[in-house]
Amino acid sequence: MRILVTGGAGFIGSHLTDALIEKGHSVCVVDNLFTGRRENVNPRARFYDIDILDRTSLDSVFAKERPEYVFHLAAQMDLRYSLKHPSRDVEMNILGSLQVIEASVERKVRKIIFTSTGGALYDDSVPRPTSETAPPLPLSIYGISKLSVEHYLTYFHASRKLAYAVIRPSNVYGPRQNYKGEAGVVAIFANRLLEGKPCMINGTGRQTRDFVYVSDVVDALMRVQKKGTEGVFHVATGKETSILQIYKKVSAATGIRRKPRFRKKVIGEVQRSALSYRRILRAHGWRPRVSLDEGIQKTVEYFRNSKQNS
Repeated sequence: MRILVTGGAGFIGSHLTDALIEKGHSVCVVDNLFTGRRENVNPRARFYDIDILDRTSLDSVFAKERPEYVFHLAAQMDLRYSLKHPSRDVEMNILGSLQVIEASVERKVRKIIFTSTGGALYDDSVPRPTSETAPPLPLSIYGISKLSVEHYLTYFHASRKLAYAVIRPSNVYGPRQNYKGEAGVVAIFANRLLEGKPCMINGTGRQTRDFVYVSDVVDALMRVQKKGTEGVFHVATGKETSILQIYKKVSAATGIRRKPRFRKKVIGEVQRSALSYRRILRAHGWRPRVSLDEGIQKTVEYFRNSKQNS
């Protein structure tokens, strides 16, 4: 099949591209390298260094590649960045997504699969593990923008018959994650410990997140592509782990013992988060396969090897 991956030079997108090519699909990648890295892109994928806000260039890619399926992962994912630059967040995450959706409709794409967010859609009042039936109430601009795109997909499905699926991953981690941002604490902790630098924890560190390994997320994306079921699916483990626990596990995996430093909490961060994956289990047979300890070990080894080879 002919498949287009936006954000394919990024963390999740590059792993997805690898998996799709391994399955024998013809894959093209669109990425402006704002946070993605050219070296992440599989050499067997056709790469286009363009911004999804550039409709003319995007249309030319759709016309040339004629994708049957579109995986839309291109996004601004840093919560702190969205607080400082709300208009830019809206441009990248809402207007950019609309460009991709409209191009998909016009080119009669069979299905678009959108990577939303799970951890940033709910406040602290929802039960945990949280199901997809819980009312979304994002506390951040980033969460609001992701939810807005979900609504646009619902509209285009109803009005233009665009087939779609949405995954809402919890906190994804693994090799290639950007350690220079604020979102990927496993990557950030691993990198800083290996470099002998202090690790910063927002707030008390007792806030919890639901950590899911990147290969499990890729598996979910490919499963929701295969079947015709439209809708929204959480991709998570259903388990809460505190940031302090994550720090201890990463520290143990690196073999480096150092006390973390603490700073004030970030506005818009929920204190507890865990998502139920029962819906995607029933619909697509998906469940998380990689344990937290195994995933952290793999992530630490990736960063250790990266530093040795640099």
